Amino acid sequence: MRKLAITTLCAFSLSFVAMAQEENGPTLTFSGSADTYFRTNLNSTNDASNGGMLAPGTSFANGSGFSLGMFNLITSFSTDKVGFVADIVAGPRGVEAVFGSPAPLNMVNQLYAYWNVTDRLTLTLGNFNTFLGYEVISPAANFNYSTSYMFSYGPFSHSGLKADIDLGGGFTAMAALLNATDFTDFNPANEYYGGVQVGYSNDIGGVWLNGLFTDGFWQADITTGWDVSDLLYLGLNSTIASDNFTGVAGYAQVAATDNLAFGFRGEYFLDQGVGVLNQDESVIDLTLSANYSIAGLTFIPEFRVDLYSEEDFVLTDASTDSRANSLSSFVLAAVYAF
Repeated sequence: MRKLAITTLCAFSLSFVAMAQEENGPTLTFSGSADTYFRTNLNSTNDASNGGMLAPGTSFANGSGFSLGMFNLITSFSTDKVGFVADIVAGPRGVEAVFGSPAPLNMVNQLYAYWNVTDRLTLTLGNFNTFLGYEVISPAANFNYSTSYMFSYGPFSHSGLKADIDLGGGFTAMAALLNATDFTDFNPANEYYGGVQVGYSNDIGGVWLNGLFTDGFWQADITTGWDVSDLLYLGLNSTIASDNFTGVAGYAQVAATDNLAFGFRGEYFLDQGVGVLNQDESVIDLTLSANYSIAGLTFIPEFRVDLYSEEDFVLTDASTDSRANSLSSFVLAAVYAF
């Protein structure tokens, strides 16, 4: 039942086999998702013309009323040795995820080729979603529909060359040379980042230590998640980005039936210069979500409260200067994965 999604070659598994030859022959697969949602504030205006705060300062799921997410289609071709992945997106969530690319390049979420040099070494070249953090761009791979602050202000995607190494015994490592974060089409400033990851996983979960660094900047991240039992899953993500932010989030998911599960995210986020809040201001995000699944379709009703350390957000009408340090909201999302 766990929803932890760590991206190494792809955000989630490729499911529909369109062409397969022999067992180890070339394989072409397609997968993807489509999502839409309704969102409303419970203690604030939903009218932007009044100057109210329409949504938390996190990515995606921040439109009012009935809103669109995204459609994405992932095409993958693989043989024993080589392959490629092309992930095409459309819709507001997709455009926001690929914000560093101008149209029409903002349709490309991932595009990379890989070579299985040996059974233990894979080289990947191109544009791929980030290896840092707990949450991912595709809502089909997240339990909560709204996203965390750490995910929203960390990297979304990278372009570069990376080497994934199987160390044996469940241990893995990764090293990468990358463009500046979210510059996925080219490298205009001729600036490069280093990326590293060390991980351990087994049948019930895993833990990953991640790093991203360049001259004058670094980010360190730890992500872990475990199936405590057949019914209970627990996850944790903590990260610090120099002169940007520090955060920690805990995740818990409980299976009620084969079709229904409940999940909670509790996050603490401190703004140390990234600019989503005031300098040294913090926010606590408390999110309770349910997942009800019917075949490939999942309905996600979600209640979220953001508790800010300062009363500096307009909640009702700007002319009344009504301010508070909390924002509560409700979301109902539908996510279809294929």
